[in-house]
Amino acid sequence: MKYFFAICVLALVTFLTSCRSTKTIQTAIAKKDTAQVVPVVDHRADSMRYIKEVWDTIRTNHINDYQTFSAKIKVDFEGGDGKKNPPVNAFVRLKKDSVLWVNISAVLGIDAFRVLITPDSVKVINKLNKTVQLRSVEYLQEVTKIPMKFSDLQNLLIGNPIFLDSNINSYKKDDKSISLMSIGVLFKHLLTVNKDDYTLQHSKLDDVDAIRARTAYLSYSDYQVKNGVRFSTHRKITVSEKSKLDIEMEFKQFDFNVDLNFPFNIPKNYKRK
Repeated sequence: MKYFFAICVLALVTFLTSCRSTKTIQTAIAKKDTAQVVPVVDHRADSMRYIKEVWDTIRTNHINDYQTFSAKIKVDFEGGDGKKNPPVNAFVRLKKDSVLWVNISAVLGIDAFRVLITPDSVKVINKLNKTVQLRSVEYLQEVTKIPMKFSDLQNLLIGNPIFLDSNINSYKKDDKSISLMSIGVLFKHLLTVNKDDYTLQHSKLDDVDAIRARTAYLSYSDYQVKNGVRFSTHRKITVSEKSKLDIEMEFKQFDFNVDLNFPFNIPKNYKRK
């Protein structure tokens, strides 16, 4: 159940439990790249202006101008045992800042789970076991072990960077990409964007608390444009702490600003967990 819920709330949510020892974000900027990193602490005006320009463009590129979103996502995932699980299909419907509906179909198209998340509640129907879970939104935090809010989940699904912090202390650039490293309350964040159009390429989150050694690596590729929105149709997420979880998401269909409904009927014979 936990891995299926991980798909529902991350095909969608990051930070479930995971496996190997991990590198810190300082190590993530490889030694060969060290010479390219420009510290902000030198207070050079050109460096500060450049960082502000990149930061402002990244913020401008956020996908915000929509009211609804829907998608069919093929999800592959592999847990800490190293075994690749059969792929599932996640059908997603989102009303911005209001409700997220997810239906999970397993092998042979059998409906397995239905999830309804709002800013203050989480509901999960397990059609395989004929059970239902009704929780407050704090359940997301229990599952992910971080203060995950509805807006974070929404950004993760849409393809906006999560846990973005303006406290940037270094940057690097090459012919193809620009990377900013920021340090927030919870995470050190190495964010990499395409140098030409500033589309998100990679996001690496490391715990500020080095004892936890929790790391999440997200990659974004295969951008398509629909209704004026540039959208990543291929995502990879690797989360590692004491165990490891790999998730690959391929958006087979997606659309913005279409009329949606969010059916969520709980059968009377389902048991509450």
